[in-house]
Amino acid sequence: MSRGKKLDLFIGADIEDGWAEVQSPSKTKVSNEIQEPKKHFLVFQKEKRRGKTVTLVGEFHRPKEELSVLLKLLKKKLGCGGSLKDNWMEFQGELKEKIRPLLVEEGFRFKQGH
Repeated sequence: MSRGKKLDLFIGADIEDGWAEVQSPSKTKVSNEIQEPKKHFLVFQKEKRRGKTVTLVGEFHRPKEELSVLLKLLKKKLGCGGSLKDNWMEFQGELKEKIRPLLVEEGFRFKQGH
C-alpha cells in the first residue's frame, strides 16, 4: 500500500426489511425414480475415515422407509454399525464379501466387477 491513500473500511451491517432465501447447490443429485430391486446395479466403494475402513453400497432407488428397514436387517445380520446417506448405505468395516450375498438374496444386482 502506498503512502497518502486512505483505507476505506466499513464495519457494520445493512439491514433490509425482507428475508433473503439462501440457495446452496446440493452435493449430489438424488433421483426420485423408484426402481424394483432387480433393476438396480449396485456398486461397492471403500473409504478410509479417521483411520477406519467404511464400505459404501449404492446407489439405491427405493423409498427411504424401505431402505431403512433393509439397513436395519443388514446391520443385524452383519453385527456392525451403519447409516443411510444420499441413498447410499454405509457400513463400518470392510464387509464387501459378506454384504453381497445378503443383498443378492433380497433381489438386488451388482455391476460386473463389483
